Amino acid sequence: MKELNLLKKNESRVPSIIKDVVIVVIGVAIIWLGLRFVFDTGNPFYVVSSGSMVPNLNVNDILVVRDGNSFQDLKVGDIIVFDRPDGADRVIVHRVAEIFDDSEGNHQIIRTKGDANDGSIPGTDFPIREDDYIGKVAYVIPGAGVVTKILSPPVNYIIIAAIIALMVVTQISKRKNNDNKNNQSQQTTSEETDNK
Repeated sequence: MKELNLLKKNESRVPSIIKDVVIVVIGVAIIWLGLRFVFDTGNPFYVVSSGSMVPNLNVNDILVVRDGNSFQDLKVGDIIVFDRPDGADRVIVHRVAEIFDDSEGNHQIIRTKGDANDGSIPGTDFPIREDDYIGKVAYVIPGAGVVTKILSPPVNYIIIAAIIALMVVTQISKRKNNDNKNNQSQQTTSEETDNK
């Protein structure tokens, strides 16, 4: 009978652990989707990786980017995030230096420049079209990007595994404590019954 009870207890631990992991995953997904909705862009967070915007933006600053649909509302002086127009192989953050219309006058084109750069770089700073535009910098969190470097693979996988292991250990210890309390209460009840 004890073996059957132990088997049932072990089976009941697994769904509880899975439930906790699922809750954490759903919570993270809700927060991520909420941030995407609030900031109106596919990815609201970027980390500065070069010194082209020093002293206004430094390497490892985290940028919070919003308004992915604000291309037509940009003004000279706005700091924007965009895909590099020549190849789209990098994400760039620079200041809007000039706004003009294409030769047909139908579409707006932007030229940017890094604050620390001597001039605009062809293929990187211009021509930036609406398809290249990601969003405008809304907030800067100075130096917080160091955390992303620390949490890059394989360290992030180790941390995730440690969190899951901690959740498993916590669930097992809770179950053991509950089992011990139940056993003690059953012993107390059976002793009281025997004494009567």
